Amino acid sequence: MPAAVMLALGLWRLDRGGMWRDEAVSFQVGRRTVPQIWHLLHDVDAVHGLYYLLLHAVLAVHPGEVVLRLPSVCAAAATAALVAELGRRLIRPRAGLWAGLLYAVTPMAGHYAQEGRSYALVAAGATAATLLFVQAVRGGPWRAYGMVLALTCWLHEFAVLLLLAHAVSLALARAGRRVWRGWGCAAAAVVLALLPMVLVSRGQSAQLAWLRTPTAETAGGLLRRFLGPADSVYWVCLALACVGLLRLTGRRGEPTCAGVGLPLMVVPPLVLMLVSQASPLYVDRYVLYALSGAPLLVACGAERVAGAVERLWALGRPGGRRLRSSPALALLGAAAVALAVVHQFPLLRADREPGARADDLGAVSRAAGRELAAGDAVVFVPAAMRNVALTYPRPFRGTRDVLRVAGAAESGTLYGREAGVADLRRRLAGLDRVWVVGDRRLLGARWVPRNPVERAKLAVLWQQFTGREEAVRGVATVRLYVRPVSAWPPSAPPRPGRR
Repeated sequence: MPAAVMLALGLWRLDRGGMWRDEAVSFQVGRRTVPQIWHLLHDVDAVHGLYYLLLHAVLAVHPGEVVLRLPSVCAAAATAALVAELGRRLIRPRAGLWAGLLYAVTPMAGHYAQEGRSYALVAAGATAATLLFVQAVRGGPWRAYGMVLALTCWLHEFAVLLLLAHAVSLALARAGRRVWRGWGCAAAAVVLALLPMVLVSRGQSAQLAWLRTPTAETAGGLLRRFLGPADSVYWVCLALACVGLLRLTGRRGEPTCAGVGLPLMVVPPLVLMLVSQASPLYVDRYVLYALSGAPLLVACGAERVAGAVERLWALGRPGGRRLRSSPALALLGAAAVALAVVHQFPLLRADREPGARADDLGAVSRAAGRELAAGDAVVFVPAAMRNVALTYPRPFRGTRDVLRVAGAAESGTLYGREAGVADLRRRLAGLDRVWVVGDRRLLGARWVPRNPVERAKLAVLWQQFTGREEAVRGVATVRLYVRPVSAWPPSAPPRPGRR
């Protein structure tokens, strides 16, 4: 049932009519050949290499927006089922049902179920590894746990923080020496398998230069996203989670639901936030897999409340007969989850609108299609805005990308290579009009880019051209720049403030 609910919510309005920038990268890289993807990974996005290869196989069937997102939808459904199975094994079947349903209706899970990125797959792998971890602690083999977790880390290297969460769970369970030895061998194998990825990705750390140091407000926001952004849902789930914490430990060597759920929910985000105080690395989607711990903790608290209700019922019955709870209380809990969906339905619906993402490149491409004509000169500011033309090439057919010197696929880059500063000035000097597909914040001088080529683009546009008509779509704009008749001496460019 949790998998079916998650699948239904994931497929609901899956086609938003446009991709945002990160999805567009997945789409255009996934359509490259395997050698071209391999060439790209030497310089950028090595952490997503395995995902791009998976998408290459998926998009070979049909290159479309919906197909791009289907792996994430299926992975989210699998995660909901795995959370339910964890609850069943750690508590009882009805608690597993509640935990799985809670995961399925959480807006954060639905958000990433509808994105063509690797995070929903990482969450599925991490939850599967946690289930195998529980089996191994109870006497099962550690080999499967190590293999699944190693594969998950190759989908995204920050999944390695799951090892720390499992170590805390072992400590809470007061595991014996044999269990620690088995886990230690599996953990060492995972780290060794991930080492090549770490060495390569360290050289590509400039990709994360845009990140900012997380604060206490960041942590509070993540907790709200884990438990439910609607106030009524959040406070009820928080109360139940606190009740669940009353039984962190059980019999020696036996992990409890709270002893597994709490470290899974808290340790990876906390460690990444602490590390980010020195070098910012934290984004909530990097620890999406930690969300699986929240419904387990809430279900644990709900089970304790249900158990108390059963005991009170037994006290008032002749002979102390217990309440027959299966299906009564199980269905009551499922109804409570349905009520949470009602409270959060406006959030779920709004999340399926194109405006719920950082941008909508489909809308930008449609605006470009209405403005551009064959033979028009086009400049992308910054170069990453070329993502629009790479993902939606039709509106740009017949136009001239005046600064591009090498295409994205053949150059092994995400957006292609552009002319240097001197060549850039020469190419733009011969133009009387040019269309700019750019970031309005950059064109409006709200911040100065670090790249000298981007600074040179802005200097030429500000000094030698005048902005005319434009079509605005969110933070992106398609703007016509015309060289005025009285262009000399050029007016001084605005003095932008630093970012």
